[in-house]
Amino acid sequence: MHSTIKLPYVCTHQLKSMSNLENTQQQMRKGVLEFCILGIISQGEVYPSDIISKLKDAKLIVVEGTLYPLLTRLKNQGLLAYNWKESSSGPPRKYYSLTPIGEEFFNSLNQTWNELAQAVNMTTSK
Repeated sequence: MHSTIKLPYVCTHQLKSMSNLENTQQQMRKGVLEFCILGIISQGEVYPSDIISKLKDAKLIVVEGTLYPLLTRLKNQGLLAYNWKESSSGPPRKYYSLTPIGEEFFNSLNQTWNELAQAVNMTTSK
């Protein structure tokens, strides 16, 4: 007969809280990912591996399997365009840029972000 070790309530509650914290942090990152990708692309034509590198530098780690579907969705929404450029180290590469609609969309998101950041700072500062 196996006995189950019961953890004290405080310990299990802390474990659950940490799991909730990690989930909330992950959701926050996902929520700003599209905005950050559009922000990177707004700086000029960019290759997907450069987007991943910038996101990693900003601690918004993302993998190609996450990025490419998002780029495709943004392109299908008319926010991004791409063109092929020859590469000296292999096949042509697809470079992304914002469309005029994408620029307007990003500018609106940027304004919303600034308003939200200000509201968060006002309500959470001690």
